[in-house]
Amino acid sequence: MNAIKMLAIVLIIAGALGLAYGSFSYTKETHQSKIGPIELSIEDKETVNVPVWMSMGALVAGVLLLFVRK
Repeated sequence: MNAIKMLAIVLIIAGALGLAYGSFSYTKETHQSKIGPIELSIEDKETVNVPVWMSMGALVAGVLLLFVRK
């Protein structure tokens, strides 16, 4: 399997996941302090929305790379 086919498969999977889920979230630790035996930390939950046009673009580009031959 050559690199272009692998890239095409990755784009197809990424596009399909973007369409299926639409967004993903992660936790980011922003502040941390330690005062003696007491530790304090603040965690922020960030959400990233994946645009539909970007997911469709990745899906179409992957299909074109996979099936269009030179």
